[in-house]
Amino acid sequence: MKLSQPSTAWRNRFGMFLLVAATTLFGASLIPNASFERAAYADEEPAAEETATPAADNSDGGSDAPKDKSFLMWMVEASGIFGGILLVLSVVMMALIMTNVMQVKRDVFVPQDFIDEFQGKLEAKDYKGAYDLSKADDSLIARILAVGMSRLDRGYSAAIEGMQELGEEENMSYEHKLSYLALIASVAPMIGLMGTVYGMILSFQKIATATVAPKPSELADGISTALFTTLEGLAVAIPAMVAYSILRNRVARYMLEVGMISEGLMSRLPISKQQPAA
Repeated sequence: MKLSQPSTAWRNRFGMFLLVAATTLFGASLIPNASFERAAYADEEPAAEETATPAADNSDGGSDAPKDKSFLMWMVEASGIFGGILLVLSVVMMALIMTNVMQVKRDVFVPQDFIDEFQGKLEAKDYKGAYDLSKADDSLIARILAVGMSRLDRGYSAAIEGMQELGEEENMSYEHKLSYLALIASVAPMIGLMGTVYGMILSFQKIATATVAPKPSELADGISTALFTTLEGLAVAIPAMVAYSILRNRVARYMLEVGMISEGLMSRLPISKQQPAA
């Protein structure tokens, strides 16, 4: 019994040794294969780098490389002649807006200083002075009152009719000036739409004539033309439309005020006694 225990322990140790040795030999047999595979990959990677290097060189110095440009230059080049037309329209629009804003003011239609002074002369029964005052003033209500007072010899109805004729003539003149803004608001989107159609035609032409699938950069020119012209057309049309609506409503309100105030002042004249001004 004493000899059997040491022999069993020795056998167990020997078996463990064999197991470790076998495992070591098996792992050593796998190491050359792994190193061979790494060597193979190492041989392939330089080749891939060699093939990629010329492409990188071509991309740096070739003609297909994208060029850096500012957004403004890109927009100008993409817009083309349509952008030039819209630029001219935008300048004309701004000039029309500024001109009409300066003309469509309350002081031009019904200045309060003139009304107060005219009423003062009526209260003083200085009708000749009221007529001279209206002839000397350049406001719309002054000119209308001057026309009405010059026709008092024909009666009140003839005087009011002359005032209404002048008011309609002035209203038509203002509407004529504002109509150019409405025209720009209508034409600018059409020019933008024309540029949109033209840009899409350019892109589809690239697709139709290409033997292989075209690159996105080849289609970008036509698409950018379409988008920029649409944007520019709307950028011109929207302010023109807004300005036209605001100025037209202002003209209508001032013309109504001129008619009401002028008729009220004329009704205060002693028409049956008033002699026509010389």
